[in-house]
Amino acid sequence: MDAFDPAAFDLSRLHAETTGPEGAPPLLVLHGWGSSALMMRPVADVLADRFRVYNVDLPGHGRTPAPPAPWGVPEYAALVARYLAGQRIAGPIPAVGHSNGGRILLYMASEDAYAGLFSRLVLVSPSGVTPRRGAGYHARRVAARALKAPFELLPDGAAKDFGLDWLRHSLVWRALGSSDYNRLTGTMRGTFVRTVGHHLDDRLGRIAAPVLVLWGDRDEAVSRYQMDVLTARVPDAGLVVLDGAGHYGYLDRMDLFEAAARAFLADAPEAAPSEAEPAGVSDDEASTEPHGA
Repeated sequence: MDAFDPAAFDLSRLHAETTGPEGAPPLLVLHGWGSSALMMRPVADVLADRFRVYNVDLPGHGRTPAPPAPWGVPEYAALVARYLAGQRIAGPIPAVGHSNGGRILLYMASEDAYAGLFSRLVLVSPSGVTPRRGAGYHARRVAARALKAPFELLPDGAAKDFGLDWLRHSLVWRALGSSDYNRLTGTMRGTFVRTVGHHLDDRLGRIAAPVLVLWGDRDEAVSRYQMDVLTARVPDAGLVVLDGAGHYGYLDRMDLFEAAARAFLADAPEAAPSEAEPAGVSDDEASTEPHGA
């Protein structure tokens, strides 16, 4: 089976925390890049009185192992859909996503195969809109292309592969890369490249589900410009600015996040509660065990 196929990932290795009353309407929670279900637990906690919350560690994060090959947004989306099907959740359900988790949810909501899964989206500083780039970014791209050019001229084979691998591990290449990229190893490096470069600008108009966007005015990872583009292009979207909050705005201003999310989800259409959850997916019922970031 192709390692890029999400079906190649064993669902029994996908860690998730499930909280809230059995029989309550389901709600999905997806963390951002480099984060985990542990970091999203405060979100689950404030919504678990009404919802059965499914808080997932995506592959390569928290307690879930890395994917077998470098994945991108479509592979993560397919795995999330498999997970929901494994929990016997047919949708439409509400979902909460932070940063890259928001990107995955936006992709799914704009994709015919998955759009029916979601009734409403609550997104905190979601990525996915092309950012404005400064001169430094473009200079690094030009330098990287110049460094790769001699190796790209080589015929496909061991010599070319060796040269490119040597370049990627060189100090000069690491100096050009982002700190997030340089901290990664194995398949997660390729996954990072395939994920952060996946922009959704041209498909936002396809999203039918209502979207609530929350953004901290001190966020240095996602800009107000990106949030304005997102809310302008999604047909039914609104923006709440979290004063004094950074990229993890739900942690910095939980009071505003909880009030806005509760109001937005108060009249959300409810999917039928899931049936008894199948074995084979790691569930911690209201677990307080540290899961690692």
